Amino acid sequence: MSLDEEMAGALATFFTESRELLQDMEDGLLGLEKNDDQAETINAIFRAAHTIKGSAGLFGMNHIVRFTHVLESVLDLLRNGEIPVNSELISALFPCRDHISALIDAVAAGHSEENEQQRGIGDRLMARLQVFLQQADIISDNDVATPVETAGNWVTGPLDETQSSGPRVLDAGNWHLSLRFGSECFKNGMDPLSFIHYLSKMGEITHLETVIDFLPGLADADAESCFLGFEINIKTEADKAALDNIFEFVREDSVIVIFPLPGKFDELMNTIKSLPMDEERIGEILVKSGTITQRELQEGLTLQDVGHDPAERQTPIGQILVGEKMLPVPLLNAALEKQQQGKDFRAQEKQSIRVDADRLDRLIDLVGELVIAGAGANLQSSRFKDAALSESTSEVMRLVEEVRDSSLQLRMVAIGNTFNRFQRVVRDVSLELGKDISLVITGGETEVDKSVIEKIGDPLMHLVRNAMDHGIEAASVRIAKGKPARGVLSLNAYHESGIIVIEVSDDGGGLNRERILAKAIEKGLIQSGDILSDQEVYALIFEPGFSTADEVSNLSGRGVGMDVVKRNVVGLRGTIDIQSQPGSGSKIRIRLPLTLAIIDGFLVEVGESSFVIPLVHVIECVEMPRKNISVPEHTGADFMDLRGEVLPFIRLRKLFDVAGPKVRRENVVVVGCNGVKAGLVVDRLLGEFQTVIKPLGALFNHVQGIGGSTILGSGEVALILGVPALIQHYGHYSNEQLYKKGQLA
Repeated sequence: MSLDEEMAGALATFFTESRELLQDMEDGLLGLEKNDDQAETINAIFRAAHTIKGSAGLFGMNHIVRFTHVLESVLDLLRNGEIPVNSELISALFPCRDHISALIDAVAAGHSEENEQQRGIGDRLMARLQVFLQQADIISDNDVATPVETAGNWVTGPLDETQSSGPRVLDAGNWHLSLRFGSECFKNGMDPLSFIHYLSKMGEITHLETVIDFLPGLADADAESCFLGFEINIKTEADKAALDNIFEFVREDSVIVIFPLPGKFDELMNTIKSLPMDEERIGEILVKSGTITQRELQEGLTLQDVGHDPAERQTPIGQILVGEKMLPVPLLNAALEKQQQGKDFRAQEKQSIRVDADRLDRLIDLVGELVIAGAGANLQSSRFKDAALSESTSEVMRLVEEVRDSSLQLRMVAIGNTFNRFQRVVRDVSLELGKDISLVITGGETEVDKSVIEKIGDPLMHLVRNAMDHGIEAASVRIAKGKPARGVLSLNAYHESGIIVIEVSDDGGGLNRERILAKAIEKGLIQSGDILSDQEVYALIFEPGFSTADEVSNLSGRGVGMDVVKRNVVGLRGTIDIQSQPGSGSKIRIRLPLTLAIIDGFLVEVGESSFVIPLVHVIECVEMPRKNISVPEHTGADFMDLRGEVLPFIRLRKLFDVAGPKVRRENVVVVGCNGVKAGLVVDRLLGEFQTVIKPLGALFNHVQGIGGSTILGSGEVALILGVPALIQHYGHYSNEQLYKKGQLA
């Protein structure tokens, strides 16, 4: 693979991961507004922004880094509790998240630099963020609390705190050394001043203070004993290990404490955060970041192992290092957070891998061809009437079916991610409309084919916005009706007989049947004397250009949207229906196939033509009765007596104008959809059939009742029947309606 290909692959991964992180950021901000676990949520938002900034920097996207850095600064203050969580802050952070998304989308589209409009938006947003930075009284790094104050576990005088004269740490420099030389130092030939002299060669000593807390009275003084200690600040490029090695020869009888000052403290925090996600041992994280030395880690492990009490042996190494004054608590917390991120990352890595969608689609296509080839082999084996060959082909077909199911599972994703995206929509639209609306999501774990997910987003968006604008009333109106001031919009999904059902419901005012009828008559969609069921009346709102809104708003009222919803749902071989109760709300139910690639079908023949009926719609098969109920006034369908039930049936031979001689005894396949049943009259029943769906193309879009085509094992083409469309056009008359119209005696 060339360098350009590697870079293109890395960029594609960056765009994908950034969009996922931005979604996490949006979910987190919505969680803050709902008073979820704020500490963890804020950390998640901060991590998302920090990761995007770091990754953007690797690819030279400096404009993204520049903007995200300011956002990260505000989030850091929020994380540290220096600014409060409130609606004003959240309202400021949402547009920032959207701006980062727009910048990333622009880079993905080939625009490596921001344009003037984007720069202007970014500048305005950063100016808004500066207000929160100023509120936190950020002055400079010199005013940030030192690790001594922050950790609460450091001492700056002698380690025997009863003899300490108190803190002596100044902020100048990047490392602080607290030195207490042993009393035998001089006798062992060591001069403390020589160590200080050597330190001066490693950098600039910005502060030096001699500690004389241990100096005895003159009468007790021993000229050969050392009673000195030093507090030193040094500015150096050397790391902690290099400084620690200077005192190798005096460590046994001296106390040497080295810890970072504010500037270095922040640097170590960032180093810990930027470590790769491949370390799970806390000690290794701390050593790699330079927070502790290998010697300190080994010393801590030794202390962990030599405990006499068995319970003491279980003391975490981080707690031991803090207790021995080798590690500040904030740096330990940062390392623990990094350790948890590494564990989560590795767990996720074990559970899933990222696969290019085109490769997955190619796999499904190949599996489809395998199904067709398997059907052909099975057909040939049946002609030879060889038992061993038939058994072998049956086993192959069983394995092919398992491969098919497993391959389709690869494309199944939970619909909850799609539902969660509407949290932001509901929030923003509620503010725009001045309504108080909450979103309730159930069934988010329901899985559906990725291709269906991608195509159902826009229809759901129309339904959600329409329910908020037209369905749910204003708070004052709801209170007057005795309802809670807050309206509820619900999204639900579940599996039902091999299909997925998606429901969008609200507790608003419901659909006004008479108003819909009046508008339909006004537009010439129906005649004033027509008798329609509730379902047929409510279905009128899906007609192009139909709207009952008195005023056009930014959200709705132009009659554009609901017809698009129906067209998209039908394009997915689905159905849509409405239930409504005046004053109580409405529920729109969408039924969709779980997958658009391969289905289980029921193969039938009419003359020399073959048809496939989706198995999820097949209820039973019966022989055509000798005597039928004839209803001349109802064109397109006749009726039969099915165990006392009047069942409309459709002759496929007549519907599709199939030539050829008629058979003596016809069969009826009873199908159902949305609680309505009908019969399909065919010549022969050929049984279940794995159906690979092939689109017919735009030329056949106008043909009603056809959902696609498939290739049989013989190489012939069979049409896949669109049962919902057939029932809608020919089977929507129920017993009650027929009796009311006087068509049945």
